[in-house]
Amino acid sequence: MADLPLDDIHALEQKLNNTTLPAELREQAQHALDRLVRMASSGVYGMEYERVARLIDWTTSLPWNVVSQDIFDLPHARAVLDEHHYGLTNVKEKILEYLSVLILRRKTGDVGAIRTPSLLFTGLVGTGKTSLAESIASALGRKLGRIPFGGLGTAAYVRGVPRAIGGGEPGYLMKVLRRVRSKNPVILLDEIDRVSGESRPDLMGVLVEILDPEQNRGFVDAYIDYPFDLSQILFIATANNTTNISPAVLDRLEVIQMPSYTDEEKTEIAKLHLLPRAVRDAGLSSSSVQIDETVWPTIVRPLGFDAGLRTLERSIQTMTRRMAKLMVEGKAQTFHVNAENLRTYLPA
Repeated sequence: MADLPLDDIHALEQKLNNTTLPAELREQAQHALDRLVRMASSGVYGMEYERVARLIDWTTSLPWNVVSQDIFDLPHARAVLDEHHYGLTNVKEKILEYLSVLILRRKTGDVGAIRTPSLLFTGLVGTGKTSLAESIASALGRKLGRIPFGGLGTAAYVRGVPRAIGGGEPGYLMKVLRRVRSKNPVILLDEIDRVSGESRPDLMGVLVEILDPEQNRGFVDAYIDYPFDLSQILFIATANNTTNISPAVLDRLEVIQMPSYTDEEKTEIAKLHLLPRAVRDAGLSSSSVQIDETVWPTIVRPLGFDAGLRTLERSIQTMTRRMAKLMVEGKAQTFHVNAENLRTYLPA
């Protein structure tokens, strides 16, 4: 007979006893432990131990009662949004309105749960959809998690695979919650319009479960097999357009169109944000780089119109990397970009 894994089982019991869990879920976990002890007494416990250990590890690692403290400071939120995003007045106002409701409810002593808005940012590539979610999380003082829907194969990636099935594991949603260790994070549902065609109906069904306030208070991951309250999460979805998103999902989202940037706006964003970041990332000093006003139109529009900022960001990064190389080679210590030497730093 194999030696009883008493130390291992005791460690699992300690983990279970040291964690605050819903009563029914604790009872289920304890039942699994009791069964493991019975199996160990017969010397057959190897596979069962791994199964029970994994289950307890997951159930005790999820933030059943852990919340991040919101930053109830409207000027702070506005400053964070303005610092990272130029313009986007309508989008910023939506977030500030939501935060204002939280502030008023706290002042009146209403600590009950508040329905968080689920937002959908739609727009062309590079218009700031994903980075805006990061800024919103920072403005609210919340953790940020991301679920990539682009090319997602099946709904099981989000909903999880039951423990009874070989290779069973939790879905992306539980994995994100475990990682951020908070039950009220901002969760980015990225590129929900780009799921594969065959799995689209099932994935749209999961999105309805996640976003619908009547359903998401008791979302059941197939592996955890116990309801988890998602109602305090601020969900932010992104999409290039709404063509491939089901009406049922759209009905549960507040759609906000991300505007295309004008050349003037892109120039301002480049000066305020993109260039300083690229200079810093390249190991240069801000005083060593100067760009003439006359060359910005060429930098901003090297290949014709582009609604987003990604091409512009890559162009600026190309320039600063070339400057870094010239500095390391001892060929220059400062850089003044003008119409005559632009192609030295940014080849056509």
